[in-house]
Amino acid sequence: MENFDKIYDLYAADVYHYALSLCMNEATAKDILQKTMLKAFTHYDKFRGNCSVKTWLFGIAKNEHLNNIKRADNNNLPIDYAANALDENIEHSFGDRFQALEIHKLLHNLDEPYKEIFTLRVFAELKFADIGDIFGKSENWARVTFYRAKEKIIQLIKSETEE
Repeated sequence: MENFDKIYDLYAADVYHYALSLCMNEATAKDILQKTMLKAFTHYDKFRGNCSVKTWLFGIAKNEHLNNIKRADNNNLPIDYAANALDENIEHSFGDRFQALEIHKLLHNLDEPYKEIFTLRVFAELKFADIGDIFGKSENWARVTFYRAKEKIIQLIKSETEE
């Protein structure tokens, strides 16, 4: 399917980086990417077009990530994505390994949906409208939630510097 080849070429890197931001493991992110693209290919007829293709793919990737967690929980396997090393591309986006590690540590302490909203906005560089679509919420909800996540991170930074 020639059209799907174009979709893969356009969005595979973005889906991979989004998956990596969710799981913090390169092998798992590659697995999520492959499962996402396979589902998109086999279920393309179900794409309604009420969001961008990228947003649709990110939604599939998010569900694949959640499925991985459920499978690990069902098999009583330990799953500690935060302990895995960060991908160097993410580290370079902050320019400094120490700073990237500190931000990820702080981000790890946030509750959902704040953690994921912040990740989608900062690491995946999604628009607020697309983030809202992924959660089935409004663009305004995504903006407010991102603002609150940012405020929570600022509070955590302040509390760490006061110690």
